[in-house]
Amino acid sequence: MKRFLSISAVIITVTSAASCHEKKEAPKPGKFVLSDTMAKMIAIDTVTTCNVDDALTLSGQVSFNENNVIKVFPRSSGQVTESKVTLGDKVKKGQVLAVIRSADVAGNYADLSGADADIAIAKREMENQQSLYQNGIASEKDYNEARQNYQKALSAKEKIQSSISINSGTRSSASGVYQLVAPIDGYVVEKKVNAGDFIRSDMGDNLFTISDLKNVWIWANVFEADIARVHEGDNVEVTTLAFPNKVYTGKIDQVSQVLDPENKAMKVRISLSNAGLTLKPQMFAKVTVATRQSQQALCIPFSSLIADNGKNYIISYYANDSLKVNPVNLLQVSGSKAFISGDIKPGDKLITKNQLLIYTALNSEF
Repeated sequence: MKRFLSISAVIITVTSAASCHEKKEAPKPGKFVLSDTMAKMIAIDTVTTCNVDDALTLSGQVSFNENNVIKVFPRSSGQVTESKVTLGDKVKKGQVLAVIRSADVAGNYADLSGADADIAIAKREMENQQSLYQNGIASEKDYNEARQNYQKALSAKEKIQSSISINSGTRSSASGVYQLVAPIDGYVVEKKVNAGDFIRSDMGDNLFTISDLKNVWIWANVFEADIARVHEGDNVEVTTLAFPNKVYTGKIDQVSQVLDPENKAMKVRISLSNAGLTLKPQMFAKVTVATRQSQQALCIPFSSLIADNGKNYIISYYANDSLKVNPVNLLQVSGSKAFISGDIKPGDKLITKNQLLIYTALNSEF
């Protein structure tokens, strides 16, 4: 009887162990599961349906926003004795840009000294005539004439002082030296003068241009064959050689009505925010213009595509333990978007970051 109970206990123990083993069955060897660490390294997007873009690529150049700049002109002719800034320098309001020695300014100060002498003479004459008039020796006419001459002398001095203020600013001296200062905070985006240069009164050109560069213009060239495809308001994407992975989005806000006589191209303008100051004047830019068509197709971020042996794939995401490599046909690329066809539908999720690592891991299962 005891032996029977002992055998029964062994059977129950083995059965229980087997049952527990069935409940805790290990995953199939080789099955890829996205770990918590890797899940933080990926990005997931959704397949959508978009109007197919007829993309047009234009060459362009970054320029400063001419509506948001200050041009600094010389106040008088003369010779530049010092140039305090260089192209691209950051300047503060009131900072000295250049020092100029001017014969015109020196002449104004000489005229000012002569005006002071004239005022002193006219004042003495007026006071003398006033005394004679009060004593009955001079006529009222003579006194009034002397007083008018004194007022004329004061007006002449005021005129000369105004000329000095306009032509040389507040920072000038009797030797004819005056300073050009920055009227605003910003960056020197144009500089047309150096120490030793002479400035003529008939030049009429600015010496410096200052901009805060918080907003810039992109000027792009549209050749004659493509003019009909470009319109004001078209969406564009802009990239530069300096930052090829950074895409700036905007719209065409101005279309020229004449062609450039040098390259026979029409100019279009895009205004872009430049908060990070990454766009700098004279940079070359690639402008992609998206012209909308009525045809629709599945679209995904171009960065999510995986190219392998001449074919294109995406990683479809269903769950951390349910990922699939899906082959797709690439129909067209427009800026940061790729138009595709394949065994996917709108709303499907796909991995758009570090997908190549997962692609390699999934392929290693086979």
